[in-house]
Amino acid sequence: MLNRLERIQVAVRDGGAAAKRWRALFGADLYDEYHLDLHNAAVTSLRLGESAVDLLEPAGPGTTADHLERWGEGIFGVGFTTRDITGLAAHLADAGAVVVEAGGRLYIEPDQTKGMRVVLTPAYRQPPAGALRYIYEVTNIVDDHVEAANFYADLFGLDASRFSPIASDRYGYRGALTLFDPPERLDRIELTQTHDPEQPMGRFYGRRGQSIYMCFAECDDMEALAARFDEHGVRWQPDKDHWGAEPESGDALNNLYVHPSSLNGVLMGISRTTFAWTWSGRPDLVRPAGSTR
Repeated sequence: MLNRLERIQVAVRDGGAAAKRWRALFGADLYDEYHLDLHNAAVTSLRLGESAVDLLEPAGPGTTADHLERWGEGIFGVGFTTRDITGLAAHLADAGAVVVEAGGRLYIEPDQTKGMRVVLTPAYRQPPAGALRYIYEVTNIVDDHVEAANFYADLFGLDASRFSPIASDRYGYRGALTLFDPPERLDRIELTQTHDPEQPMGRFYGRRGQSIYMCFAECDDMEALAARFDEHGVRWQPDKDHWGAEPESGDALNNLYVHPSSLNGVLMGISRTTFAWTWSGRPDLVRPAGSTR
């Protein structure tokens, strides 16, 4: 019943400074500011590609302040859209999930999922903004990726036949991609089960247990984005070889990672448009670098 990954929520200490940073790095547009009672936070919402980034600054005691005190800045939650918010609300109630309705959205706390805070919004479209196309993935580290895949299929009414397996010895995990609408879009939850406690993901899981680890976005012009990062002193690194590259790509920058220290605690992967299909079950959908088709 989910049709796309619509937003990430980021807990920050200074919403104004964080918004300035994200706008400078990505060309994001400011489109809303409001107070979210549920998390006692002043929210600055940015439009980034087709997606939204909500920057939550605590307005006093509450879940946002608690997150910052315990973990520091970083991803606080993730948002998805649905074409049937009423039907999904009924489905969640039947599943026994505790859901809070506020402002036409449904909010689910991490203790109701596999450590992932969720906000659900009725489907909508807005013009994209900035250097990214959209955020298509959030990574949820879990105890058991098979059990978690079944859990989310049931909880959100997802079609498990669309899911794609994923594994990486280099990064020390195996798991599944809960693709919502392949081959039209890449939107999904990446479920990862770590098997190497010495790798960054394994260390993160050792500290936090089941939780949100990172997100991934898509970009049409990776070289221009990398140049923009360099201009602003961003810590980033290319990942040209891990997933492989089609022969036509040559030395194209297909994949990069932004260090959390440069992005308010958010670890963000960014891939060239269509390249993520390389590891998402449909490598035939990857277009050559520079292609406009």
